[in-house]
Amino acid sequence: MNKLERAFGCGKAFIPFITAGDPSLEITEQLVYTMAKAGADLIELGIPFSDPVAEGPVIQEADCRALSAGATTDRIFEMVGRIRKSCDVPIAFMTYANPIFTYGTEKFLRKCSETGIDALIVPDIPFEEKEELAPFCKEYDVRLISMIAPTSKERIRMIAKEAEGFIYCVSSMGVTGVRDKIGDDAKEMIQVVKEVKDIPCAIGFGISTPEQAAEMAGFSDGVIVGSAIVKIVAQYGEKCIPHVEEYVRKMKSAIK
Repeated sequence: MNKLERAFGCGKAFIPFITAGDPSLEITEQLVYTMAKAGADLIELGIPFSDPVAEGPVIQEADCRALSAGATTDRIFEMVGRIRKSCDVPIAFMTYANPIFTYGTEKFLRKCSETGIDALIVPDIPFEEKEELAPFCKEYDVRLISMIAPTSKERIRMIAKEAEGFIYCVSSMGVTGVRDKIGDDAKEMIQVVKEVKDIPCAIGFGISTPEQAAEMAGFSDGVIVGSAIVKIVAQYGEKCIPHVEEYVRKMKSAIK
């Protein structure tokens, strides 16, 4: 059983997202330990980028803060290396094509492998162009996570057939951010995926309350929460750790 399978192997997975380096890499490191202890099954770390097209204002601002505080891809790799000395929670990088290509695709994936990154999520590389990354991911044993959205329609079967690790189901159209109401599209998308392949499906974009999380966990294998946690980090800055811990515990127990 690889680490991603383990993440989904004990009931519904809770997957928090934070931006690496917001408010500092030291705090990010402590947040990873704390969220793992609080019940996070898989942690998504965003590599900050100046033009994150899939993100709403909350995560865009976090990216700006992280970059201003000196977060670089190399320093993030160093931090993950430190984390791996004492914590084996599965970690996925969420980033964009530009930071990977700028760093050098093979070098980036090799570093992912060396530091213990389990998966990679790249929202601006469509399924049709995944060959730019897939061979390197395969070589260095990093799962390239496929995303599906309500607009994927007939492509869902095609994407599901080749998907690995888990499928990231985008709950609703638009950018990331907290939403009051989440549509039913995700439920239908997951039904189509499961007809093609028995692979875990986790829902993200817009989930912020325990009630929403419980509802989404009712028909999915996991729940991804980003903006709501990044907001807590923005609000409390260096003092955010206990607040994030409390939130993760609450969300995890809501989906059990």
